[in-house]
Amino acid sequence: MSDPSVQALRTLIVDDERAARDVLRRDLAEINGVELVGEAENGSAALERIEELRPDLVLLDIQMPVHDGFEVVRGIHGRLPLIVFVTAYSEHALKAFEIGAVDYLLKPFSVERLDRSIDRARRANRNPRDNAERVAQTVNAAAQRSQASAKIVACHGRDFVLVDLDQVYAFQASGEIVWIQMQDRRYRATQTLTAIAAKLAGSEFLRVHRGILVNSNKISRISSLSSRRWLLTLANGLQYTVSKRNAAIVRTLLQ
Repeated sequence: MSDPSVQALRTLIVDDERAARDVLRRDLAEINGVELVGEAENGSAALERIEELRPDLVLLDIQMPVHDGFEVVRGIHGRLPLIVFVTAYSEHALKAFEIGAVDYLLKPFSVERLDRSIDRARRANRNPRDNAERVAQTVNAAAQRSQASAKIVACHGRDFVLVDLDQVYAFQASGEIVWIQMQDRRYRATQTLTAIAAKLAGSEFLRVHRGILVNSNKISRISSLSSRRWLLTLANGLQYTVSKRNAAIVRTLLQ
């Protein structure tokens, strides 16, 4: 019997094995506060269901043909759901990924273990920003092994989304807000510019002004304004003036 005081988590099951989906469906029926909204048998179908159904929680198998669980998370556009990985990986192997999702379920698992995982998801649902940061941590750890683009958490309205770091043109501070400048849109960052700069130290992102980090791969033109002042034009038309303090960066780019 369901408890009306518990807000139901709209849940999507993703697993390429029918038997595994059957077990999850049966076990979820015994847990309060869960509404099963759909199932997907592979990564492509999972991305379609996530976009269509906007679930609160996805129980996501890691090992699937074509697109594995990490690739599914990387492919999500828009609102980021809570992620619980369901896997046959050993606990030791998962630690190598520096797992940052809400939880993981190691097959085979009991109804009681699934219930604890759902409870963790429910608690995580109260802080969507922390959830998004954990998911980004997970997929970025996996990306280091596959040389895929890293992700960064962005705020779009009331939702938190993941964007490809190599598609970011610049980070620009405006008062207490840091904007993530993409080709034709911008998002609010979830961290300060100082924190972002520290995280991206040694990367293609260069600090050209106290309030600006620029992706050097997106620079299309460098124009001299004076002996120590430069204007950077990015591929999308955005322009930033390099401060005198950071003029040495331009000389590095021109070498």
